[in-house]
Amino acid sequence: MAGDRPEEIIIDIHGLTKRFGNKTVVDDVSLDVRRGEIVGFLGPNGSGKTTTIRMICGLLRPDGGSGTCLGLDILRDADRIKRQVGYMTQRFSYYEDLTIRENLDFVARIYALPDRSAIVKKTLERLGLYERRDQLAGSLSGGWKQRLALAASVMHQPKLLLLDEPTAGVDPQARREFWDEIHALAEDGLTVLVSTHYMDEAERCHRIIYIAYGKIVARGTVAEVIERSGLSTIVVRGHDVGAIARLVRQKTGVEQVAPFGNDLHVVGPDAVALKQAVDAALVETHSDALAEPGETSLEDVFIRLMQEARARDHSANGTAKAESPS
Repeated sequence: MAGDRPEEIIIDIHGLTKRFGNKTVVDDVSLDVRRGEIVGFLGPNGSGKTTTIRMICGLLRPDGGSGTCLGLDILRDADRIKRQVGYMTQRFSYYEDLTIRENLDFVARIYALPDRSAIVKKTLERLGLYERRDQLAGSLSGGWKQRLALAASVMHQPKLLLLDEPTAGVDPQARREFWDEIHALAEDGLTVLVSTHYMDEAERCHRIIYIAYGKIVARGTVAEVIERSGLSTIVVRGHDVGAIARLVRQKTGVEQVAPFGNDLHVVGPDAVALKQAVDAALVETHSDALAEPGETSLEDVFIRLMQEARARDHSANGTAKAESPS
């Protein structure tokens, strides 16, 4: 984490709640983000990530809770917050029949930036867009559209950058270049809250927050989240991993079984029970495959968290239906 005052809190919200009709989309969410920090906001589709981000930046009014963004009250100062935040949405939202330069000039007009031409030129150069400045936005590839959207989001020099699934549909090279740029911006003191589905992107964040069914279920560094899960992993290498997978799935102590090429990753909450299950499967299949301890991945942990959250949600909904009057 960069910045000369890393203790400064940029986002500080408590008990944030949002309902649409009878459905609670965000349920008592509290989080904080410090200056110069890149925080990954993870969760399945419909988990409440986008709704939370929109409430933080003043685009959506919460039904409950309180907090500050950039030291401003999210309930009273929504308009002031919007002008100091850069928000990059999931979908490309700029004019495809305008050039890159024209799009940035339009955004500069919205923010009433002084000396627009100089600021646009500097932004084009900063984001590597200058040579393409006269190219129509509609003719750009996904990676270049993403870069244009990022340029438009940071041109007014916001103190906070909110990114909502920014690299969906972008090739790996463009994704890596995008994240290099995000880290460079954070080094200069910009604070970033980014929602993503990609585990490799989550691992590039300083901290991660996992939300499911509107509730935060895990937070911390990647290493902390993996350690707190209590999961163990055994990697099976050799022949007949398909047969081993079918058998070991039925064993006590096994939660996840996933093939990775010619290997098999077997995951469970108890290291001893997991080893016994794998050893038994090897014996029963008469396999000479090698089984050894492996590293539990972030993906393993998130699948576990999702399964637990789904079970809690179904249980709560089932209880609510059972208690509701007929």
